[in-house]
Amino acid sequence: MNDSNQQQDPERQPRRAGFVALVGRPNAGKSTLLNSLIGEHIAAVSAKPQTTRTHVQGIITTDEGQIVFVDTPGVHKPGYTLNRRMMGLVADALAQVDLVLLMCDASSSFGSGDRFTLEMIREASKPTFLLLNKIDLLKDKSALLPLISQYTREYDFREVIPLSARTGDNRELLVGTIFKYLPEGEPLFDSELFTTEIERNIVAELVREQILQQTQQELPFATAVRTELWEEEGRNVNIHCVIYVERDSQKPIIIGRGGAMLKEIGTRSRRKIERLLGRHVRLNLFVRVQEDWRNDPRLLDELGIQEK
Repeated sequence: MNDSNQQQDPERQPRRAGFVALVGRPNAGKSTLLNSLIGEHIAAVSAKPQTTRTHVQGIITTDEGQIVFVDTPGVHKPGYTLNRRMMGLVADALAQVDLVLLMCDASSSFGSGDRFTLEMIREASKPTFLLLNKIDLLKDKSALLPLISQYTREYDFREVIPLSARTGDNRELLVGTIFKYLPEGEPLFDSELFTTEIERNIVAELVREQILQQTQQELPFATAVRTELWEEEGRNVNIHCVIYVERDSQKPIIIGRGGAMLKEIGTRSRRKIERLLGRHVRLNLFVRVQEDWRNDPRLLDELGIQEK
């Protein structure tokens, strides 16, 4: 291949590549944006806060280069060991990335939690964009102006971009602007990859997403999911996932009357898993009581929620 062809090949000589952290308060829409940017459902999404518990990396490769997005847990003041580790993951991401995207809910007012998040970003001292998400919920877009004014008084953002993670409004603008701030370099990962997450972890998150969506009690905060078995059988895959709850009284809520709730969670999860894997899946779910698991370092390690 001659030199001119090599220069036209983005896989050989991309102009820019780097890591970009998605940071914000719980329920700001970070995981929804990540899934939208990647075009695959790799991060759990729910209307309930504190859905994301680990680093989830999503990768896009274009003619301009490669962006590795790092989705992080929603910023909140920690209580349990689980929450402290989640905030450690946020701090770790802020320290290692090239660029930070601070996402805020444009339909909500600025509060003390937002100021707490800005303090973490200020300490990291990285180039930061302000992303005003959920603009599709605003009938009058001029309502953005006071919020932009509040945020820009608090911090010197490199860019301010209103967008909608749900509808995709300004998604291309965001990607194009990110590339302007990334260092020149070769791809960090193979151009065919869209995530660094292993499949068994994504599967566990998809099951947990359905628990969040199907149960209405405060129960979801006391649940976790781990993939215990993954058996390849030709074009099929047999998967066993354990759902952890903290108390005996929570177990019937997950199972439901006659097993109806567990069956619904399993059916909805299996459909998404099959779409992701492109294969037939046999999914078996088991509910296990593990008292105070949110303060159990060993189980948190097994769940991939590492101490930083």
